[in-house]
Amino acid sequence: MAVNREAYEQIVADLGSHRVTLVAVSKTKSVEEIKEVYDLGQKDFGENYVQELTEKQSELPKDIRWHFIGHLQGNKVKQIAPFVHLIQSVDSLKLLQEINKQAKKFNRVIDCLLQVHIAQEETKFGFDERELTQILATISDSPLANIHVAGLMGMASFTDDMNKVKIEFRYLKRLFEQYEKWTIDNCQFAILSMGMSGDYQIAIEEGSTMVRIGSLIFGAREARN
Repeated sequence: MAVNREAYEQIVADLGSHRVTLVAVSKTKSVEEIKEVYDLGQKDFGENYVQELTEKQSELPKDIRWHFIGHLQGNKVKQIAPFVHLIQSVDSLKLLQEINKQAKKFNRVIDCLLQVHIAQEETKFGFDERELTQILATISDSPLANIHVAGLMGMASFTDDMNKVKIEFRYLKRLFEQYEKWTIDNCQFAILSMGMSGDYQIAIEEGSTMVRIGSLIFGAREARN
């Protein structure tokens, strides 16, 4: 399916007036499709699968800012540590420690977002409020020099009830405002990543600073083999 340039340009215009960053979700999309969107001026792209990301990164322009937005296994961190711009889906202290370990090997500080479970579906990953407080307290007591916690990420419930989605986004924004006041080394909240193709406009209304949009730009994604 061809890239929807008109939709992309409209999204960019919508976000620009709110100073919201667009991450074009390019999972399962070809190098050619990604390059087409890159040529429109897009620099931030999101991927869900480590192998797919590493293959694309090797073939595409080096100034692309790659975001990892899927569930990340600790044993695969080393594959993306040399180049990843932002890991949006940190859902355990163990994973954060592994990112720190691998980042140190490449003399990097890797930006991360802590994923918060705000949806009703049990299949979604992320911290609850109690766990979020615990991990930030742990980081405060034992700073990790090669990571930088830049904020929070969350995914709303998959539902047609937009009022429900709004409530979930509002809850995440409240958490963001609560924790951005904490003073922790290598932890300064500046990014609130919430909102996708079906709900990004609500997310913007509720205070999102970064949205992850794929199907509106690239069309429906193909199934992985």
